[in-house]
Amino acid sequence: MAAVTEYPLPFRLLQEQTGGGESSAASSLSNPTDAVIFVGVSLLLGIACRHLLRGTRVPYTVALLILGIALGSLEYGTRHGLGRFGHGIRLWEHINPDLLLAVFLPALLFESSFSMEVHQIKKCAVQMLLLAGPGVLISTFFLGSALKLSFPYNWSWKTSLLLGGLLSATDPVAVVALLKELGASKKLNTIIEGESLMNDGTAIVVYQLFYQMVLGRSFNWAAIVKFLAQVSLGAVAIGLAFGIASVLWIGFIFNDTVIEIALTVAVSYVAYFTAQEGVDVSGVLTVMTLGMFYAAAARTAFKGDGQQSLHHFWEMVAYIANTLIFILSGAVIAEGVLSDDDIFKNHGYSWGYLVLLYVYVQVSRVVVVGVLYPFLRSFGYGLDWKEAIILVWSGLRGAVALSLSLSVKRSSGDSYLSSETGTLFVFFTGGIVFLTLILNGSTTQFVLHFLGMDKLSAAKRRILEFTKYEMLNKALEAFGDLGEDEELGPADWPTVKRYIKSLPDGDGERVHPHNVCESSGSLDPLSIADTRVRLLNGVQAAYWVMLDEGRITQTTARILMQSVDEALDLVVDEPLCDWKGLKANVHFPNYYRVLQTSICPQKLVTFFTVERLESACYICAAFLRAHRIARRQLHDFIGDSEIASTVIIESEVEGEEARKFLEDVRITFPQVLRVVKTRQVTHSVLKHLIDYIENLEKLGLLEEKEMLHLHDAVQTDLKKLLRNPPLVKVPKIRDMISIHPFLGALPVRARELLASSTKEVMKLRGVMLYKEGSKPNGIWLISTGVVKWESKSIRSKHALHPTFIHGSTLGLFEVLVGKPYICDMITDSVVLCFFLEADKILSMLRSDPALEGFFWQESVIVLAKILLPQVFEKMAMQDLRALIAERSTVTTYIRGEMIEVPNHSIAFLLEGFVKFQGPREELITFPAVLWPQKRDLDLPNLEGSGVHTASFSHQGSSYYVETRTRVIMLDIAAYEADNTMQRRPSSFMLHSADHLSRSLSREHRGLMSWPENFNEQGKHSQMRGETDEQTNNLSARALQLSIFGSMVPNTLRRRRSIPRSSEIKPSHSLSYPRVPPAQGRPLVSVRSEGSSASRHGIQQEVFPGQDARPPSHGRKPSRIIDYSSDESGGEDDIIVRIDSPSRLSFRQAS
Repeated sequence: MAAVTEYPLPFRLLQEQTGGGESSAASSLSNPTDAVIFVGVSLLLGIACRHLLRGTRVPYTVALLILGIALGSLEYGTRHGLGRFGHGIRLWEHINPDLLLAVFLPALLFESSFSMEVHQIKKCAVQMLLLAGPGVLISTFFLGSALKLSFPYNWSWKTSLLLGGLLSATDPVAVVALLKELGASKKLNTIIEGESLMNDGTAIVVYQLFYQMVLGRSFNWAAIVKFLAQVSLGAVAIGLAFGIASVLWIGFIFNDTVIEIALTVAVSYVAYFTAQEGVDVSGVLTVMTLGMFYAAAARTAFKGDGQQSLHHFWEMVAYIANTLIFILSGAVIAEGVLSDDDIFKNHGYSWGYLVLLYVYVQVSRVVVVGVLYPFLRSFGYGLDWKEAIILVWSGLRGAVALSLSLSVKRSSGDSYLSSETGTLFVFFTGGIVFLTLILNGSTTQFVLHFLGMDKLSAAKRRILEFTKYEMLNKALEAFGDLGEDEELGPADWPTVKRYIKSLPDGDGERVHPHNVCESSGSLDPLSIADTRVRLLNGVQAAYWVMLDEGRITQTTARILMQSVDEALDLVVDEPLCDWKGLKANVHFPNYYRVLQTSICPQKLVTFFTVERLESACYICAAFLRAHRIARRQLHDFIGDSEIASTVIIESEVEGEEARKFLEDVRITFPQVLRVVKTRQVTHSVLKHLIDYIENLEKLGLLEEKEMLHLHDAVQTDLKKLLRNPPLVKVPKIRDMISIHPFLGALPVRARELLASSTKEVMKLRGVMLYKEGSKPNGIWLISTGVVKWESKSIRSKHALHPTFIHGSTLGLFEVLVGKPYICDMITDSVVLCFFLEADKILSMLRSDPALEGFFWQESVIVLAKILLPQVFEKMAMQDLRALIAERSTVTTYIRGEMIEVPNHSIAFLLEGFVKFQGPREELITFPAVLWPQKRDLDLPNLEGSGVHTASFSHQGSSYYVETRTRVIMLDIAAYEADNTMQRRPSSFMLHSADHLSRSLSREHRGLMSWPENFNEQGKHSQMRGETDEQTNNLSARALQLSIFGSMVPNTLRRRRSIPRSSEIKPSHSLSYPRVPPAQGRPLVSVRSEGSSASRHGIQQEVFPGQDARPPSHGRKPSRIIDYSSDESGGEDDIIVRIDSPSRLSFRQAS
């Protein structure tokens, strides 16, 4: 294998310099700067060709090659009669060919591969590899066999296969330049362009192997495989390495387009040199890999004007390089033929064999495509017979094949390879390059037209005609605005219209593009697919705008645009499905469950989970916004039609899951949405400031120095935002524990003892906290997220939303009674919770019996929602806590006593056994619901409640106590009467529950909007005026934490809530906690618990500054905070303070 790497690939365009007295004389009279003349004249000729050939079907590159051959023929045919210009041509031809191609190829190949669409590359990768791998090998052996058997030069098999390999690889420079002019389909462009770029690696392998075989080398299969891996995989690895390093570097460049463009140029040339000269692998394949990596990973790194500048720069570089390399190739072909007369004297018939070889090349292309056609049709986008014909006809050869043949000629003249053979190699290769470019290149457009592949579909033609009439309307509107002014008066519309020939005549009838399809009674599938494509293109354009505005990150933009590319492939067969490609990036993958193991630190679990949620929120919000913009634009353009309405409905349906996800995040981790929106608003404000400053400079109101000073200051702020953006910070475990209604209400000593044993756990959606029937091993305190309950023994048709959110204490009842869990508890979102072992709870009760009553009351909150969903499911959590704190009584009965449930109350049997008093003696076990015989409340009948088993709900006038029994009595009627006198709305009665759970299906335009119009709010130091009497009740304290969260002062939380006593007293709690005066300003509370947390508008309650109970004239109306703003506006004087992962509060800037 050492023999292989001993001879690096010499890309030579030309044989050694030709001698001659006239040449020496010309050189002595010329100047090296004559090379500049050739560049200038070549560019002038290229500009003239591009200008004159615009609108014709003659490819620009073909014209350049003909011009190059003409210039070379004039120079060598007239024996250097072009003077200093001719000397400039010779100087370029005699430049070191390695240097020459190292200057041109990296720029051309990088521009070509960078402009390719990554999605198209991935879809067509198998087809490109088939053509570039097996296809080149088939063509090599076919041409080699034809040369050996039919050409009269007595070449060996090795020599014949060497020439066959040179002629088998299509040239990327020639093919790419041609396809960009012809405007073929993206799919066909990708296959042909990708093949031409990839098969250069194959050409290198074939050239190296057969070239060294001709020189007497021999290889075994192991050496061939090793060399193949070195050339292909090594080049790919180097390209990826340079791509990753340079993209990371670009990430540290801030708003400097010049440096960004210069870096792309530098890395393409350095990578080419490293691969070609340093590692002896394909430099072309390295640059191709680099360009494709940039297309995949760095396209979104260039935004706005930077992206346009990059595109125009590389387009100009490619134009200059194409112009020079094709004119120079033509001159080299002319020089190779005209400078050696032996080819005419000894092999005059070689011209005929050149034509025969051209036929062989075309037949070999037919064989390759024919053999591989079943595979080409099966992979990627497939390939029909028309595209196969274009694939055959577009197999052009160019400078790469010519350089390899000249390398053979340069090394010829020994016993292995005669100089005559080297000359024939240059003659045949140059002739094939000329014929394929002239014949195939100039006629490909005609073939496309003949096959009907350049025609627009009927749907597109109707859209074009419709657009022309819309252009006429827009022109009339513009004329109405501009037709007359104060200084010059009116304009002549007929004259204006005569100059605008692109507008249709006003006499024609304007036909809607969808009317033709809908008049037939059925919707045209092609028109629907075309409309879907237009909407998806609008969605992708909106993503680019959002990237420029700073609404989404570069990573998010790549994910979103990839989803659109994937959906565009399926518009004919499926409805809009770009959301399908985003699901994997929104929902948590399975490997995240590995993070739930005890191996990973909990802080690491929380970090990755919140980061994933943040990325998912960016994706969902951008998806909804882009679709909303695209729907509006589509409707404004096409108007009302059944086809457009069908596509718009598909778009709206796609957004439902994204809306639901954001609503879940709003309930579980609202600070994630707030941080995302904060980034967006900050970026938008800074961008507006930049535009404002630049506009002042354009208007002349600011001098350039002043503008630059202000511009640099704003740019510094923007750079700080990008380098150090606001992050989602989950509060410390001690802070979250202190505001949880259960632990936060406990005395400080008890709370600290339990907090030391609390385990913080982050659970993903669908994880079971505990299973029905299992032994209770502890309780779960929900800090953020949603948990749903399921049970086989308790099934109710009223349990429509069987969920628990922040502030819930799960499993406490089972721990207190020592009974197995009565239901399954499963996370319904990402949940941040705390786990307390049962032994710690029971030990706390033994050490402080005064806490027992509070524990029982806390357990009833969950028990009520499970056993009586028809009454309590839709009740807000703080309302249920208020009911228990204000109008509940926990009573312990002994055997023989009677329990009577008043008509206005509901009782829960927490411990013990009771019987019906009367002829029906049924033993009732805990837990159970005890209904009164007659009810004064508008509550559902027991018979129609839908409860599956009668063992949990019982109705009777009185109950006989069999054993020591604990019962909690809820006086619902009295609590409801209190609520009519208080400012807090009630939510537990069925007629008002529906109002509290109103639909969340409104247009989701407020999910990412900045909050507006908040009233001035009091600081939480104003809570310190509460009396000690109010803090003595643990349930009242839990209620305060449920409503006010961290606004409850720590000084009050540290005080003991209830005096130590061995006797459990009935828990008749104080009424709703009183709030002291706030100096005349209303106190604003944002609910963090219950169903209200999931609303679009979070209910904002204004409490009067005096007593917690308002005057008897009624309740003050509540004000709604609307989050439906579609823009990035916001009040500058609002400071957002996030207390915990599920609490939001706002305070006025000081």
